[in-house]
Amino acid sequence: MVTSLAFLLTQLPGHRMSTDREARHQAVLPRETLQLLDPQPGETWVDCTVGAGGHARLLAERLGPTGRLIGLDQDPTMLDLARPRLAGWPVTLVPANFDQLPSVLARLGIAQVEGVLADLGFASDQMDEATRGLSFREDGPLDMRLDPQSTVRAADLVNTLSESALADLFWEYGEERYSRRVARRIVERRQTVPFSTTGELAEVVRRCVPRTGGIDPATRVFQALRIAVNDELGALDRLLAALPPLVKPGGRVGIISFHSLEDRRVKQAFRQRELWQPLTKKPVQADADELARNPRARSAKLRVARRRATNPDSASDRCFQQLVPTCSSLNAYGDHG
Repeated sequence: MVTSLAFLLTQLPGHRMSTDREARHQAVLPRETLQLLDPQPGETWVDCTVGAGGHARLLAERLGPTGRLIGLDQDPTMLDLARPRLAGWPVTLVPANFDQLPSVLARLGIAQVEGVLADLGFASDQMDEATRGLSFREDGPLDMRLDPQSTVRAADLVNTLSESALADLFWEYGEERYSRRVARRIVERRQTVPFSTTGELAEVVRRCVPRTGGIDPATRVFQALRIAVNDELGALDRLLAALPPLVKPGGRVGIISFHSLEDRRVKQAFRQRELWQPLTKKPVQADADELARNPRARSAKLRVARRRATNPDSASDRCFQQLVPTCSSLNAYGDHG
């Protein structure tokens, strides 16, 4: 069953980007990630967010033919895109969100791993595909789903949530200062015509949010909706809670975040000194050379911690059994093999 999962991906319903081209996305902080995580030949690692396969390829090269890499991504299109880059390496790709990591490892018969990497950013290939609705640079459907099987789209939230609920969402997930003003204008506009495209929403937001610096006024609202549609912060919280019993003592975990809501959670999790030894006092960010090559790395922040040895009967380890569902709940990805 383990080998049947490797590189076997069923085409799922929903939006699909073309995969008959090379990936455009560049892995962020590649040198710093490898240096701090220090993967060794023969080890077993997890890339929680395979994306276009940039970090996964770097890890696989370090692990070598005797090692093993488990790659997860909730977006099956990205796994399709990554497959050619990872061909010939001992990599098992599984279409799943990273909060399903305990289930994935249990299904594969893996109790613990030497390391875990999670890059919480979006691949350029995803952002640049207008049909996904993740960006306001080009007009597209107001969708924002990463998992095509998910039923809630950004348009559903924009057109159905109350004014107060929208304002709270924009403030809590986007830290938008003008959240109430934006919510009021959205409700006024949708009473005439419901929102259906990214361009429609961006236009309304730009009319009521002042431009500051080089940031588009619609940025924070789009971030908030994307986080809500994909339950990004909830998934991150579940991953952070699940990691301690999954990582061997001495194992390393690296998480690359792209905004303060994510970084704050990672920082707090790694502060549990009975579980983790932080290897980065401050988050590592891209240097000038990388920013010149890849401007989208400007917001990336890498934190790394080493797993401490703990009592196997500790509360955090006991809760592992509660995090692993029964095999009957694994069909979300098991049927693809």
